[in-house]
This record gives sequence, C-alpha cells and structure tokens, in this order.
Amino acid sequence: MFSIIRNLKQPACRGCNLMHRKLSEPFVTPVTATLPTNHLVLRQQTRSRWTKAKKKRFARFELRKKLEEEGKSLPKPAYYFPRDTPVANALSNTEREAQRTALNEKASTEMKARLEQKEAELAQTPILRHHFGGIQMSERVQKLFDLQNASQMERIKSQKQKVMQIFQYRPGDTGSSAVQIAALSTRIQQMQAHMTKHKKDKHSKRGMEALFSRRRKMLDYLERKDFESYRRVVKALGLAR
Repeated sequence: MFSIIRNLKQPACRGCNLMHRKLSEPFVTPVTATLPTNHLVLRQQTRSRWTKAKKKRFARFELRKKLEEEGKSLPKPAYYFPRDTPVANALSNTEREAQRTALNEKASTEMKARLEQKEAELAQTPILRHHFGGIQMSERVQKLFDLQNASQMERIKSQKQKVMQIFQYRPGDTGSSAVQIAALSTRIQQMQAHMTKHKKDKHSKRGMEALFSRRRKMLDYLERKDFESYRRVVKALGLAR
C-alpha cells in the first residue's frame, strides 16, 4: 500500500525544516492507491549446480531404490566381513614371542657372519688412504697411506665405508635403505662425540636433530617394505625402536 499525498505548496519552517500547513488552508486527507502484487514482490534468481557428488548420490539412491523394488540386497563394500564372523588368532602371545626371539637370533647370527667375513677381507687387504687398497707396494710406502697417518676427515670416511659395506646387497651398493641408514648412524655417532666436547654448538645440534628425523623416516619406510632387512639393521646397529 502506498500513500499519495497532494502537494499543498506549504512553506518550509526555518527552525525545524518541516512543512507546516497554514491555518487558512483547508486540511486535505491523503488519497490511498492499491498497486498490483506482482510489482511489489521481488523475484530472486535461484541457481543449482549438478555437481559430481550430487550425481553419485543420485545414482546410489536410484540403485538402492531399484534393488529394493526387486527384493535384492545392497552391494557390500570392499573387504566387508559380517559381524558374526568368528575371529581366530593364529598364534598366541607366547608362541608369537618365541617366533620373534627365533627370528631375532637368526638375524643376529647372519650379521655376525657378515662382520667376521668383512674383518677377514680387511685383514687381507686393509683400507688405505686415497683408495690405494689392494695395490702391491713396499712397507715404507704403505705406511704413508696408512689410516694412522690420515686426517680426521679421512678416518671418518673410511669408517663410514666399512659400515656401508656390511649392509650392501651387492658390491658398490650405496643407495639401498639399509646402507643409507648405516651411513646416517655413523654420522650421528660422530656428531654425538663432537657434541660431548662442544656443548654450545647449536648449529651442529640442529643438524644432528635433522639426521635423527631423516633416519627415523627411512626406518619407517624399511619397516613397511622389507621387514627382514629392517630387523637386521636394527639388531646390528643397536637402535631402540
């Protein structure tokens, strides 16, 4: 409903800025007019999107409705087991612990055999500086390339090389997970020995924490992919997992 008021040509009041009717003019009643309803209601635009989720939901609804009409049961999801399926443990805790102990002993025996074989090889061909091992030379020249006369960096590299050769799957293997974990463990031990003397070396401490995190991730990966190699690595290096 709108009110249409005739223009009375009334002067404006300076004080309140309003239109005051003169007393001499007659009072005029407002005239009302009714407008159609369709001009008053604002039509809002509705928008709907036929998304993939709605398509899948509608397809499931139609499939269930069709199966219910035919009297068939709904399809079961993958790896579905009924609730009344009996669950039987293959091994008891005692048997499982005995099996774990036997496998640990087997892994320890295998790694001990590898260590003995590696020590025998080193006794025949000792590691020398600058990769001069296995070369015929006199004793005086061999003393020059002995690790006792090497620098700390060369000793660290030789120690890392020895540990990596123990876990190699083939000669020259440097990329397998077991070899990388062994190399990281060697580096962590060296940094721990450094931190005992230099306790305020914060940069080395952050680097050592990064190595710990990297080794933990590689151990998790090896545990998922090859548990037997994971068992041998953990037992040989004495890691707490």
